[in-house]
Amino acid sequence: MSARTDVRNIAIIAHVDHGKTTLVDGLLQQAGAFRRGEVVQECALDSNPLERERGITILSKTTAITWQGTRINIVDTPGHADFGGEVERVLRMVDSVLLLVDAFEGPMPQTRFVTRKALALGLRPILVVNKIDRDGCDPTGTVDAVFDLFCHLGASDAQLDFPVIYASGRQGFAIHNLEDNRENGLTPLLDLIVEKVPPPEGNLDAPFCMQVATLDYDDYLGFVAIGRVLDGRVKVGDRLHLAHRDGSKAEFRVQKVLASQGLKRFEIAEGTAGDIVAVTGMAELNVGETLTDILQPRILPHMAIDEPTISMEFISNDGPFVGPEGKYVTTRNLRERLMKELKANVALRVEDTDKPNVFKVSGRGELHLSVLIETMRREGYELCVSQPQVIFKMIGGKRCEPYEEVTIDLDEAYVGAVIEKLGSRGGRMTEMSPSGGGRVRIEYLCPSRGLIGYRSEFLTDTRGTGVLNHNFKEYGEYAGPIKGRLAGALIAQDQGESNAYGMFKLQDRGQFFITAQIKVYGGQIVGVHTRDNDLIVNPTKAKQLNNIRTHAADEKLTLTPPLSLTLEEALEFINEDELVEVTPKAIRLRKRILDHNLRKANEKRTGTGQFTGMEEEA
Repeated sequence: MSARTDVRNIAIIAHVDHGKTTLVDGLLQQAGAFRRGEVVQECALDSNPLERERGITILSKTTAITWQGTRINIVDTPGHADFGGEVERVLRMVDSVLLLVDAFEGPMPQTRFVTRKALALGLRPILVVNKIDRDGCDPTGTVDAVFDLFCHLGASDAQLDFPVIYASGRQGFAIHNLEDNRENGLTPLLDLIVEKVPPPEGNLDAPFCMQVATLDYDDYLGFVAIGRVLDGRVKVGDRLHLAHRDGSKAEFRVQKVLASQGLKRFEIAEGTAGDIVAVTGMAELNVGETLTDILQPRILPHMAIDEPTISMEFISNDGPFVGPEGKYVTTRNLRERLMKELKANVALRVEDTDKPNVFKVSGRGELHLSVLIETMRREGYELCVSQPQVIFKMIGGKRCEPYEEVTIDLDEAYVGAVIEKLGSRGGRMTEMSPSGGGRVRIEYLCPSRGLIGYRSEFLTDTRGTGVLNHNFKEYGEYAGPIKGRLAGALIAQDQGESNAYGMFKLQDRGQFFITAQIKVYGGQIVGVHTRDNDLIVNPTKAKQLNNIRTHAADEKLTLTPPLSLTLEEALEFINEDELVEVTPKAIRLRKRILDHNLRKANEKRTGTGQFTGMEEEA
């Protein structure tokens, strides 16, 4: 084994919104990756439209800069634990990590999650205390909190001796001591990376071996395998074996070898051990598979990924409005798209059910699955999805369910309401401490079931000022029944077009999700009832045309603005007997059984008023 002195491989890990992508922008700028006068948008690596709209990183991105003759490969990772599968894969490509921690918030739940993964792989982190320009921050206290976190996670002595640097990614500077001059920009951070990150090890003369950490697809190049070359060399024209997950092998010829520089990918003559490269030429590809030499194959074990904790039913749309709004509406289209997603999304699971048009899809959390649904919607798919359900397990003969660590920052005035709500949802408080400025930090251990649908209530209870973060911790004993939505639904009686006359008289019954002049169908949920029972209403009722004129008949009809639900809010709102219908143009809520008579018969038969088709996994 030999180490290359001209390459460094590093990943940036942190809790969501602690500034990973913004810091990468600053590093690219400092290293001269952009032309003079080139207009570069903020968070340049977040190229996916969903990432830009939500302000989060969903997919890991690889870039590279050259600093004083050393090539630094940088991997930007997601901060949400729901996309932990991405983090677990890319950490195997690097030799160290930049651990970013907000100087104001300190270590958060996802900080613990990604740090645990990095320490388990033996990586020695570099701590970057970010946002030190923020009012009220505590950089020194943050370093102490991170040290305590490392001790709690069982870090080795070498890992506990981590270098520390203070920075502001937005303002573009890094300093070793808080009193240092800030005029050198991010130069101290780049110098620290070159000094502290160990060079990659690999045997240049050994047979070629590389594991696919992530993949891409190009209309002209086909599948693009991205990973780190562990041993050997690869160049255009080489014939290699692709070892699939099922044990089979496929021979292919390398068409291109690509490397990254800044925001661009360019062709190189040869990739050698220690490089992070992209290889094209294979007909099929899955994440975690091995590219290896034909004569002396070396097949690497598949990556171990944490199991899913949340499942949903994906159903081909069978509503009255199916077809006109979407391009892909059949069960075959839905199956093909889900199978395609499995190739790259290693944390996802897709299972067939006893119904041919229903698929059970399991993931790491609501956000993980909602991003998939939103992506499919934008691609032209129509589908219905059920309420998220936690995945139960039998451990030691006992029924167990997933529990999550919940960290909440809020004003003191709202503490009582939050404690009451989480207590009713099975949560147990583990810590409560002041966080300064009249705010309090509360830590809970709560069943995942109790958090489904809670975020909207939390924002209401804290008047939008609270911050809630949660992360999967472990499986624990079943916490007993937890009440779901307390309010009933307003259900449209017949198909037609809503109008102001029909909706005006119904406003006292609850709050609508729709406005006037919207097409609805029987069984569609058009609003939330003020009471706990469902109510069938007729928002399509039209005014009788006659020649009678009175003051009351001609009064102006003023409708209350509707409650507009996002996809995540819609998934949190529905009960087990309800679905969210997702099309490229609309998000509708509906009952599983649209016919009112059949639905009533089902409620009488079960005696619960709930649909009986949902089964929990034991």
